[in-house]
Amino acid sequence: MATTNPQRTDPTPVVPATPGTPAGAEVDEFGVQARSQRQQIARRFVRHKLGMTGLVILLAMLAFGFLGPLVYGTGYDELNAAAQSVPPGTAGYPLGSDAIGRDLLAGIMQGVQRSLFIVLLFVVIALPLGLLVGSLAGYFGRWIDSTLMRVVDLILTVPLLVVLIVVASNFPEARTPLGVGIILGLFGWLDLSRIVRGQFLSLREKEYVEAAHALGASNQRIIFKHLIPNALGSIIVWTTLAAAVAIILEASLTYLGFGVNGANQTSLGRLVSDGVQAAVTRPWLFYFPGITLLVIVLSINLIGDGIRDAFDPSNRRVRS
Repeated sequence: MATTNPQRTDPTPVVPATPGTPAGAEVDEFGVQARSQRQQIARRFVRHKLGMTGLVILLAMLAFGFLGPLVYGTGYDELNAAAQSVPPGTAGYPLGSDAIGRDLLAGIMQGVQRSLFIVLLFVVIALPLGLLVGSLAGYFGRWIDSTLMRVVDLILTVPLLVVLIVVASNFPEARTPLGVGIILGLFGWLDLSRIVRGQFLSLREKEYVEAAHALGASNQRIIFKHLIPNALGSIIVWTTLAAAVAIILEASLTYLGFGVNGANQTSLGRLVSDGVQAAVTRPWLFYFPGITLLVIVLSINLIGDGIRDAFDPSNRRVRS
């Protein structure tokens, strides 16, 4: 008579970690290391071709603007009366010169520095202001929300460019890269406040926020530890897109005569504004700074698209 062995019930097999896996990292039953949310977002962004292309271009422009002058050696403030309005390709002037003998390539390098400085200053000022107003309005609601949002709506009824022109015209001493950056930052946070408010109105009803309240967490801890991290995707996307808008606004202000206007101060907007009058007779003075401005704005927009897709796991264009 044949004997049958009882079935053996094995516990869940322990899969050894893949070589190179950090100690303590979670590993699933297939031996694949579990990724955190940040790692998944970073991985999706790295695999986003357009986003990475924009990042490479922006890094190249940063190197061109900040490291290029160290290699090139010619300053924008150096005048050469014997080389006025020389065309591109002339010995010593790869991109030509302007009417008073200044090297256009050196001017574009300085313009990249100043324009990106304005963008950085804009983000440093506008981001905290938008977060503060939006988080207070969205989290506390009631009369705080009504008061803050009515102020925002009142300011938004006037076009931003008109507000900037009025402020810049009344403070002519502020027509420097520092002053323009501060002006843009003080009036550039309005859209962010509405975005953050909308995110907080939705997030404050989530279960983990109610649990934090039940455990006695303070409002400050809930805002900074729970709500802002979960709204980070929208905030980062706004930051990248607003940076591109800030460059365009600076160029618009300068073109209208209310932007950077110093003896030895320039920006890409200032170079484009100065080159418009000579676009027919000396086209290099207009097209080279204009193309540089376009490349920077395009690269920032591509980075913004890549970050937006990386934070959206349902986007089928991004394969993780």
